Amino acid sequence: MIIINIKDGESLDKALKRFKKKFEKTGVLRELRSRQAYEKKSVARRTLVKHAIYKQNMQLEGTV
Repeated sequence: MIIINIKDGESLDKALKRFKKKFEKTGVLRELRSRQAYEKKSVARRTLVKHAIYKQNMQLEGTV
């Protein structure tokens, strides 16, 4: 359960933005989408490897 304390004088938009950030960090939506359809372990591993390669390439481009 996500709890957001609204400070005095804080706008509702800012509080909603903080809630969305916290909700995204929990990974609930990502897990829900992944559970909608079964994914074989080999496919999941391949996806992780592709993502890792992508991140590594992005880091290398950022340093150059």
